[in-house]
Amino acid sequence: MRRRTVGVIDRDELIARQLRDVDGYDPEHVIRVLEPLVLERRRERILHVVEQRLASVSVVFDAPHDPFNGAAVLRTSEAFGVHTIHVIERKESFLAAGSVTRNAHKWIDLRLYNSAASAISELRAQKMTLVGAHPEGELIPDDLASIPRLGIVLGNEHDGIAQDLMSACDETVRVPMRGMVESLNVSVTAAVLLSRATLGRPGDLDPAAKARLYARGLFFTVQRASEVLGPVPATF
Repeated sequence: MRRRTVGVIDRDELIARQLRDVDGYDPEHVIRVLEPLVLERRRERILHVVEQRLASVSVVFDAPHDPFNGAAVLRTSEAFGVHTIHVIERKESFLAAGSVTRNAHKWIDLRLYNSAASAISELRAQKMTLVGAHPEGELIPDDLASIPRLGIVLGNEHDGIAQDLMSACDETVRVPMRGMVESLNVSVTAAVLLSRATLGRPGDLDPAAKARLYARGLFFTVQRASEVLGPVPATF
């Protein structure tokens, strides 16, 4: 998919104004006002997802180029309960194919960086163990579930993980294969690694993050929620 194809979502849409608005409200206010307007089965569905959400597993995507891959990694991460994706943009901005994300970006915190150093600093502050995907990695996917706080590092579709980021990785992981091909598409690699990394791992968002995600779910469920809530409070 070309980066200028119709339907490609740019970085401003991925962190949409609507998403910024809901996160600007006090979550307790959003819950208090909107919760009575949402059907019980929908509330239960949102709460079920929130309870399983993971802060202990993140994806770190190094300089993605193809919007299809960007969208597929977003959607896969959301499906496996990942709360945050860290994207290092380097030379070009992050794009995603809207037909593939299926609104997954509304449920994920997307952090964008213009350098590997800034991303590494943030991840180290969160005490994440960085594990880079590599064809000759020392670990296998089943090893990932035992890492308490895990950042799975994925590389650019053509160049892999850049050296500055690979040097910061604590471990490397490979996807064992039996066929003639030597590598998998980055989104397929993400799915394989996340399926094992998240297996049996309990949801672990803190109460504040849970409230914010639940409020977000209510906001996107209620039609014209911003009108119901009123103006976003001014910040000073």
